[in-house]
Amino acid sequence: MSTAILTGPAVAGSSLEDDLRSLGFDVRTAADAAGVARELAAAPARERVALVDPRFVGHVHALRLALTDPRFPAAAVHGALTAQPEARAALTRALTAYAPGAPAPGRGALAAAGAAAPAAEAPLPAPDGPAVLPDALADALGAEDVAVHRPELGVLVAVVPEDAPERAEALARTNAVDDERVRLRSAVKARDGFFTTFCISPYSRYIARWCSRRGLTPNQVTTASLLTALIAASCAATGTRPGFIAAGALLIASFVLDCTDGQLARYSLQYSTLGAWLDATFDRAKEYAYYAGLALGAARGGDDVWALALGAMVLQTCRHVVDFSFNEANHDATGNTSPTAALSNRLDSVGWTVWLRRMIVLPIGERWALIAVLTACTTPRITFYVLLVGCALAACYTTAGRVLRSLTRRARRTDRATLALADLADSGPLAQGFAAALRGAARRLPAFAAPAVALLGAVAVVAVAALTPFGSPWAVVAAAGYALTSGLAVARSLQGPLDWLVPPVFRAAEYGTILVLAADSGVNGALPAAFGLVSAVAYHHYDTVYRIRGGTGAPPHWLVRAIGGHEGRTLAVTVAAALLYEQNQGFTIALTALAAALALAVLSESIRFWVSSGAPAVHDETGEPA
Repeated sequence: MSTAILTGPAVAGSSLEDDLRSLGFDVRTAADAAGVARELAAAPARERVALVDPRFVGHVHALRLALTDPRFPAAAVHGALTAQPEARAALTRALTAYAPGAPAPGRGALAAAGAAAPAAEAPLPAPDGPAVLPDALADALGAEDVAVHRPELGVLVAVVPEDAPERAEALARTNAVDDERVRLRSAVKARDGFFTTFCISPYSRYIARWCSRRGLTPNQVTTASLLTALIAASCAATGTRPGFIAAGALLIASFVLDCTDGQLARYSLQYSTLGAWLDATFDRAKEYAYYAGLALGAARGGDDVWALALGAMVLQTCRHVVDFSFNEANHDATGNTSPTAALSNRLDSVGWTVWLRRMIVLPIGERWALIAVLTACTTPRITFYVLLVGCALAACYTTAGRVLRSLTRRARRTDRATLALADLADSGPLAQGFAAALRGAARRLPAFAAPAVALLGAVAVVAVAALTPFGSPWAVVAAAGYALTSGLAVARSLQGPLDWLVPPVFRAAEYGTILVLAADSGVNGALPAAFGLVSAVAYHHYDTVYRIRGGTGAPPHWLVRAIGGHEGRTLAVTVAAALLYEQNQGFTIALTALAAALALAVLSESIRFWVSSGAPAVHDETGEPA
């Protein structure tokens, strides 16, 4: 249990202690700063500690936002401060400086809090800060370079009145605002798709509250959403009209739960590393499993749409990589302005254009609603045709806009962005070897050489695979050339204005080559095996993205080398096609074995990382629909 320390005697008639206990705190009282220091030293080193002025008046949700959010090492509102174990040592030092006579923690306590014991030196002078101790300590933590999160309260009240009239006025303001309504409203993303905002969130937030009151966690709701989607895929796989209708209804139900898990996390502030990973990966698993279910259902009716299903997955995955690469390249760039971005900001003031632009990109809500309705009313083939056309138009719209922004933008890319693009490129030993050999030549190429060379190699390998007979050695030659051009594309740092296009071009080349070869093979089971292979590789690429987003870096280099990199896998598939084209099931077996090996490698390392690494809990709060 976390510990809350009142920094003075309790105020008669105050409900503060009960409010803190309702938030899961063990409440203790100290008479002065020295007493606070003693209580702080007595609190278990690996627990969260909160310091609260006993005069505090405000909403319980204001305290919840400040004192219970697990994503931040320290957080504060007026009159209340919290510190997680990693910030406990800094808090103790700040308190010792504020009250020089207070007892300092022993080395053992500091070690348990994850910090080295301070060197023996004269104590810092007590700051001439405000009379509210938590506020003074929050300022002191900021001076020690400890990031203190200060939540946006809006209409919520969090004050420390100095006398009875101020206290009465603060209580009146508190009673005038329903913090439960505010809490429900804040559980919904500020920015989301049209379908999600107007058709799902108005009632899913109440499902989130229902789950919270019954002790359900976001991870449990996320798992329920996955299971519902898998059942939907199973219904679609029956190939019957009742099965298709049930599949569409269950897909919408899965999406409702998918919205609910994030709203539950925001409503109850139950963020976690595991939850961030599950939320990030299960959306893709649900959608792509549903594609497979539709393909199986069509096959039961005598229609082979596996190529369409794989094409839909390839297109959607490449769209996501475009989003990820562009955002990683530009979100922390300096001097990051462009006329196109300015125009977009002006359009945001015109409400209907905002919703129109969000719908054009076919985000997850609109996309799943479209899939569900088409599944129930039409055939899998029609569903995939409409989905492919819609996603292709959305991809052209978003990519063209981002290219235009990049060409008109004046920005300096940071080293972090350059490293992120290099990691997203997923270059294996072949490309890295060519990059080392061609680094001198690459420096003499123009600024737009990297995406141009990458695109040239990608188009060549996919075109040769598509235009030559299955099993042709020319596909192997094209794949070897693709490894060479890939190495040249990454031979120098990806700092050009369009270099963020390199990773999505690599994804399109690898996935497209697998799709074309499997479709041209005419071998029974080749396309489903290719679907499994692309699924395993796509998981690796999504895993890379979410590790970078979490600030923990890409997967280890040994894993990237072990699974060959994008160019190595592309070459391996073309070699398998050339060697096994005369064997009836040889190519299918090769694809299946490669998919199984890759899935085992990337899943085992990914699960180990997310479960045991202590990576930060990064949740998508941007509101950008996927």
